[in-house]
Amino acid sequence: MPEGDTIFRTAVSLRRWLVGRTVTAARAAPPAVAAGRLVGCTVEGVEAHGKHLLIRFSGDLVLHTHMRMTGSWHVYPAGDKWRKPPGQARLVLEAGERVAVCFNAPVIELLAARELAVHPSLRRLGPDVLVPAALDPAAVRSRARTRAAASPTAGELLLDQQVVAGIGNIYRCESLFVCRVSPWTPSEALDDESLDALVATASRLMGANAQSKSPARSFDGPGQRTWVYRRGGRPCRRCGTTIRRDVLGRQARPVYWCPGCQPSPGAATATRADPQPR
Repeated sequence: MPEGDTIFRTAVSLRRWLVGRTVTAARAAPPAVAAGRLVGCTVEGVEAHGKHLLIRFSGDLVLHTHMRMTGSWHVYPAGDKWRKPPGQARLVLEAGERVAVCFNAPVIELLAARELAVHPSLRRLGPDVLVPAALDPAAVRSRARTRAAASPTAGELLLDQQVVAGIGNIYRCESLFVCRVSPWTPSEALDDESLDALVATASRLMGANAQSKSPARSFDGPGQRTWVYRRGGRPCRRCGTTIRRDVLGRQARPVYWCPGCQPSPGAATATRADPQPR
């Protein structure tokens, strides 16, 4: 599933090529979305909120898309060949010499602007992890304490979009490692300092990647390599312990962690200075 940094870069691209342009043609497949209503409308803004993308049009219309595991937006010069098969296009917007295509997104909705405040998914979202000014620590802690029963471990809490929006599995794993927190640490056992550090670390790592000109992930360490994500069975870059992989939570999402750097709840925490990654 695209994480918040990917959606952020998508919003930047769509904003660059679409804002201020008038939609000259629009079509959806299947035609569940009344795309024709957008013809003649001007694109007024493009926003990312966590993993959700909102395109605002004149006439108080908002296009809401959520990529989940499969979706993506592309923008092409009119007449250029698409990088994906036309049969995968769920929505096509033509605006002058640019064509924006939404491929394979399972959620595409055309809403009136007033509906955003009562939308069942959007209204519950926590603050965007990529907007540091919105990450009021006290408010995030309050959301986390409220969601502790629904997300009973630290690993689940970081993925809970009602606490903070935009964190996905990659940055969940990387942030827990950097902060030396086991994914299985009970949410209720996280003190304020630990919770603040996890959110701040995720925001920092994702922000660095969102602003990067390269699509490569940006993490702590040389060569922008991951610390633990997708490194199950390999040695930890920090201490040499074998990285482990398991599944966690109701959705059984894979989680990667270092037992040496992220001891199980109740175990003694390592206190040695961090060496450079190997």
